[in-house]
Amino acid sequence: MKVAVSAAGQTLEAPVDPRFGRAAAFVIVDVDTGAVEARENTQNLQAAQGAGIQTARSVVEWGAGAVLTGNVGPKAFFALRAAGVKVYAGASGTVREAVEQYKAGRLKETDEATVESHWM
Repeated sequence: MKVAVSAAGQTLEAPVDPRFGRAAAFVIVDVDTGAVEARENTQNLQAAQGAGIQTARSVVEWGAGAVLTGNVGPKAFFALRAAGVKVYAGASGTVREAVEQYKAGRLKETDEATVESHWM
């Protein structure tokens, strides 16, 4: 399964970005094969509105079954849940560390948004 990690950069050593919709980038990690790919999120980082929903759409298109992030707003959360993508908020450290925490079962699935709309 692929997990999409909100990141401040495009490597496994990049810090987890605490924002989902306005994250600078996403590092997509296939936890079964170890394959890694990076995606920019520039168009949503600079969006006037709707960044969370557009980012959720991108994550679904990238084939991720889960998101690891610091925080997620209500619109993005519901868009991800509607698409069957699990959300794990509270991720921190580097992308590599967040994936390791996920694989070890130390991140708990989030059952609601962790911030209000338009959190920046």
